[in-house]
Amino acid sequence: MADDFKHPEPAPAPPEQPPRTRLRRFRVDVGTIICAVALLQSLLLVAFGYWGAEKLVSKVGESAHKVNHDRVEDNVLAFLAKTEGLVRAIAHTPDLHPAGHDGEQTAELLWAALEQTPEIDSIGVGSDDGHFLMAMRHPVPVVRQVLRDGSFSTETWEYKSPPDSDADEDPRRRYETTRIEAFRSEDDPVHQDWFTQAEKARRAVWTAPYVLPSMKELGVSHARPSRRQDEEGATQTFVAVASVSLGHLSSLVRLFGGTGHGHSALLSADHHVIARSDHPHSVRKLEDPDDGVLGALHTHMLANGSRGWTEDMAFALVHEGMHYQVQTSRIPATDWHLVSWEPEEALMGALHRNVLWSLLLVLAFLVIALFISLRLSKLVTAPIESLARTARRIGRLELDDLPREPSRVLEIQHLNQALDESARSLRAFRKFVPVDVIRQLIAEGHALAPNGSPRRVTAMFTDVEGFTGISESMPADVLMRQLTDYFNLATRVFARHGGVIDKFMGDGIMVLWGAPADLPDAEHRACVASLELHAEMNELNRRWQAEGLQPFRTRIGIHTGVVIAGVLGSSDRLSYTALGDVINAASRIEGINKQLGTRTLMSETTFQGLGGRLATRRIEEQIELRGRQTRMVLYELLEVEHQPG
Repeated sequence: MADDFKHPEPAPAPPEQPPRTRLRRFRVDVGTIICAVALLQSLLLVAFGYWGAEKLVSKVGESAHKVNHDRVEDNVLAFLAKTEGLVRAIAHTPDLHPAGHDGEQTAELLWAALEQTPEIDSIGVGSDDGHFLMAMRHPVPVVRQVLRDGSFSTETWEYKSPPDSDADEDPRRRYETTRIEAFRSEDDPVHQDWFTQAEKARRAVWTAPYVLPSMKELGVSHARPSRRQDEEGATQTFVAVASVSLGHLSSLVRLFGGTGHGHSALLSADHHVIARSDHPHSVRKLEDPDDGVLGALHTHMLANGSRGWTEDMAFALVHEGMHYQVQTSRIPATDWHLVSWEPEEALMGALHRNVLWSLLLVLAFLVIALFISLRLSKLVTAPIESLARTARRIGRLELDDLPREPSRVLEIQHLNQALDESARSLRAFRKFVPVDVIRQLIAEGHALAPNGSPRRVTAMFTDVEGFTGISESMPADVLMRQLTDYFNLATRVFARHGGVIDKFMGDGIMVLWGAPADLPDAEHRACVASLELHAEMNELNRRWQAEGLQPFRTRIGIHTGVVIAGVLGSSDRLSYTALGDVINAASRIEGINKQLGTRTLMSETTFQGLGGRLATRRIEEQIELRGRQTRMVLYELLEVEHQPG
């Protein structure tokens, strides 16, 4: 046999080709690569570092602003809770009465309560027979009593010393009356808003802003009804009430302005300003928040609809070229809204400047590092270039008289030794194989490698219902024949409508529309294919049942989205497939058929692409898919008998 083998005639030497100057023009040496990689990594680190620092600064600013906002909110809530607790205690007093013998004790109780609660302006109690008793701080410290008699009232004002005087003084002296005034009036507490609202609601209420009769300025009141029986067994209603002027409320929200940066305001349930810290004067009349920053953030809240008035919100706002951090919160007891705003420059200006200086410093160090890298790379690139020329000679099998490249760099020394060993091996190898043949193989050879790209596809998963039980109840050869018929039928149906079968998985099939080639109207094609599969399977099942075989009932799940599709796998084993969340979701949707008792389910994305051309039924409850954190809206594809004529 050795005699029969003939070496091929040596091919004539190809003519000399001119050097490829185009390749040399675009050649990049190792030093450039090292510097480019170092520069890219450094810029990415700087960019991500700057981005992270900015995010951190923003979080710090938001947190600081929220702390200021929460402090004001706590102050308001504490005031409301203290007022509510005081009114509750007054309403639950056993001997409460605005007139008669109990009226004296009630007056002393109201005055003592007023002394202990500097946040409120007045506190009193009224009865449904028109009597009223009140201790108030403004406009003058006085105990005011109204006794209703028919069509008029008799008012008595007992003027007192200021209730905020020295607490160590004798309580009797603090309660002494300095003078008394009595006169007739038309005042009837039964017709006051706080009385009628509390009596109608039969529970404690906060009133909307109104003009306080005794103070002649806007305020709000907290009133609590108390029903009790008199000595004759008749039921009587008393209402305990505490009032505070809007001017006093403004002092609560000015706490935010105490930091020197931001302001806050209280808005009523009907969107009127009842307290604000950005104006030096107290609120004297109800106004809409239509000016300045408050007006801009109010407009933003209105743009968010009901969410702006039912949920706490935090957002950024730009007004007249300035950026603000805004926080809103709803006060549940009153339906008020506390809004606060603070300039970002005041919150985060210093931090932003520090971040910028740090960025400039890092960039300066980066320039120095790049200069050093360029100098060092020159020490490496020269010997590597010489070794590259040696490697090219080895690639052309020019193995004689190869130069050596001594170097103090360990890696270059190892590379030099490896090239020398390669050359020695090839010298031995070329004694057994013709050199011209090797050169031809090298010139024509190419390698495949895994690759993939994003594609929008419609993915379908099918499954045979109860296949495990079916496979256990019949011989293997019969099961194989049925599976073969089933797969042949499904393959024909999918091919008619542009579907590409990705893989068979036991009794299941994974099908793609839109890969490897783009496919218009993929959602409709997939749905039509599923309907035809069910229809043709019905016919095949009838034939099987006539032969005494068990039918196959197919369940289908369809989902649409972007996947990674292409030649995937290892370097020596590849396959065309698609990967991504869309594939996983389609598989999970197919599995939900068992839970819902359906045959074909699709995602909302597929339903939208279908465009209403086929009959579907929305699954009312959003479905939780195994392995996914968010629920999905699913639709059932109805079969032919349910399709519109």
